[in-house]
Amino acid sequence: MSNGKLATFLANPMGVLGLIVVVVFFAGAIFAPLLAPYDPNQINVQERLLGPSPEHLLGTDELGRDTFSRVLFGGRVALKIAAYGIFLSLTLGILLGMLAGYGPRWLDSALVMLFDTLRAFPSKILALTMVALTGPSLTMVTVIVVVLVTPSFARLTRTSTLALKNTEFIIAERSLGAGTARILWHHIMPNVVGPLLILAAMEVPVVITIEAGLSFLGLGVLPPTASWGATLREGYLLIRETPWLVIGGSVPLILTTLGFTFLGEALRDVFDPKLGKRR
Repeated sequence: MSNGKLATFLANPMGVLGLIVVVVFFAGAIFAPLLAPYDPNQINVQERLLGPSPEHLLGTDELGRDTFSRVLFGGRVALKIAAYGIFLSLTLGILLGMLAGYGPRWLDSALVMLFDTLRAFPSKILALTMVALTGPSLTMVTVIVVVLVTPSFARLTRTSTLALKNTEFIIAERSLGAGTARILWHHIMPNVVGPLLILAAMEVPVVITIEAGLSFLGLGVLPPTASWGATLREGYLLIRETPWLVIGGSVPLILTTLGFTFLGEALRDVFDPKLGKRR
């Protein structure tokens, strides 16, 4: 990022706030084993449903497990799903998008039909159907994320590829005998990666809420693995006895979602000034 773009980004208070939230999220998730005061799965029924205290900053759940520790390790699950899901979706989206934009018309039509079908299908019904067929697991959540998010990356890559394929420097490369693979790898992909990375930042909160939503329904990661959605589910079942599980599960989810959204919008304004002016 150049000095001018960096100055533009720093002049956006919401973008800076989003960056701070994202950094805190990454730090909490990566260093959870060092920051957590207890094992997140350590059961102590004699201390069940305690309120906040110096020993338990967010209280305990119905099994006496430390809520703060489970929130930190729940962030690790969210980060893992987001990292794997976004990476696989981005890779697959770039590949399919460039094939659709640069390939023959029949292949473009077939891939666009696939993208539109996946985007048109209700995401919640698709996710519930896939889980019902295979059972809940971390791997299945990642697969669901890839199926739901890949069309967005592929669509953007296709659009950028179509805009670039008939430009003068691409035509010159073809006239000099450059093959399709070389053109796609050395000339098309470097020009589409920037917008895709901004889109990736915007898709992270979508991925996190997918995982949290499935875990809230009991269809995400399997117990006793800590998850924000699972903590939130336990909190709603015990809302009459303690509010702290709901707070512990919902606040990190809300803050992380807002943080990535603010950061993504700020980066979009920095790298796409025309869009910033229209807004």
